[in-house]
Amino acid sequence: MKLVVAGPFGVGKTTLIRTLSEIATLHTEEAMTETGRPVDDLAGLPGKVTTTVAVDFGRLTLPGNVVLYMFGTPGQRRFFPLWRDIARGAVGALVLADTRRLADSFEIMDMVEEQGLPYAVAVNRFPDAPEHPVEVLRTHLDLHAATPLLLCDARERDSSLDALIALAEHVLDALPAASEVPATSEVPAAPAAPADPVAPAAPEQP
Repeated sequence: MKLVVAGPFGVGKTTLIRTLSEIATLHTEEAMTETGRPVDDLAGLPGKVTTTVAVDFGRLTLPGNVVLYMFGTPGQRRFFPLWRDIARGAVGALVLADTRRLADSFEIMDMVEEQGLPYAVAVNRFPDAPEHPVEVLRTHLDLHAATPLLLCDARERDSSLDALIALAEHVLDALPAASEVPATSEVPAAPAAPADPVAPAAPEQP
């Protein structure tokens, strides 16, 4: 299963993939520069010195031999065309949110919905972030009742694993049952080509 880990800038996508992956993860982090300061809002992100500029990648095998391929995407608007390319072929998305900047998640959720991907939302619990009951967060994020919503800490494996399993189960529940998939109709055999007329024998040479 190809899954996308999405969310706004600095929400913990790279950390979550690094925490969960059973293989050495691929990261494309670059140091943030003064040039990017007017573009990337660092409000509420003390100590943020790097940013993903292409993709994070990790793999996780669940019981039952379900293999999850996790693709983390940049959260800044200028990378949205890249996000669409990375999301192609994914079966679902885990959207990370931050209670200090909940409104920043709306744009990402809109993009996920436009792609037609089922998704779950995991609120990453930063040490200095305000805490709210799940019911309040669900209302504020205007989530569908069937959309999983969890609290997690991207630095903790068990917590992050619960969020990813919730997404995987949500994706599997959204897949059509075998009985709902229309049977493939048999393709009638092509009619046999008419036999070539027999050409008259060439006259014998004297």
